[in-house]
Amino acid sequence: MALHVVGNVCVDDTFYVDRLPRPGETVNAVASARGVGGKGANQAVAAARSGAEVVFRAALGADADAGFVRAALAGELPLDGLAVLDTPTDRSTILVDRTGENIVVTAAASAMAFDPAGFPVRPGRGDYLLMQGNLRADVTGACLKRAKDRGAVTLLNPSPLGSTALPTADVVIVNAVEAEALAGCTDPAEAAHRLSRDGAASVVVTLGAEGALLLERGEPRLLPAPRVVAVDTSGAGDVFAGVLSGCLARGLPLFDAVAIGVRAAAVAVTRRGTLAACPSRPEIAGLINGTSRDLS
Repeated sequence: MALHVVGNVCVDDTFYVDRLPRPGETVNAVASARGVGGKGANQAVAAARSGAEVVFRAALGADADAGFVRAALAGELPLDGLAVLDTPTDRSTILVDRTGENIVVTAAASAMAFDPAGFPVRPGRGDYLLMQGNLRADVTGACLKRAKDRGAVTLLNPSPLGSTALPTADVVIVNAVEAEALAGCTDPAEAAHRLSRDGAASVVVTLGAEGALLLERGEPRLLPAPRVVAVDTSGAGDVFAGVLSGCLARGLPLFDAVAIGVRAAAVAVTRRGTLAACPSRPEIAGLINGTSRDLS
């Protein structure tokens, strides 16, 4: 079973500040870093480090940043699914304050121009497809429908949230803010029920330091997160979604996959960076083994 991750990849410029600036204010960074990110790439790497066979599709520009991205992803993912477009490679600027909270702005010309329909390898029966909210809504909807029609299991993490109309997916993964925006209520369990009635077979609502709520077969269950000291929350949601999806593609039950994803995200927030904060393959293997023992 292969996990197909279709989304975006970008260069991340991260600035660490004592506090996030107010409108019109300039603040000095205490440190900065440059790396590769993008929700699609982050989730694909997290899934691959979970032991899943990952097929990754995204778009780059024909520029120097594209070479930087390829070098960073070499050894993590197969690169034959990276299309080259006549657009700049996407870039994000991330500000992270001393509590680990962040704001992100992305220039997404390549993601907005990308349509993966022409790639010869497509998800089929027994495979999984994971998508985010970075591509155009029509492209995302078409990819999910095509995969479902071919018998694949579909997962959607609709972040960044560009619409309150979600394409149908078997599993929807949202954070609490997205759940409220999509469902029109603040209670995570009720929001999950409403999203399920809209077509998702299962809904996962991530709750930050509180863990995650899973609605499966109409039953909501809370999976608490380990207590940690967060230094950078950027990318934690991607680690969660990628590890969850990778575990599903390996044949683990959804409840176990969510529990492992929660623990992997708790590791990520104790480190700086987005992709750089993702736990390693041995670390995720340890989380999988430890979680399996705890839940047995």
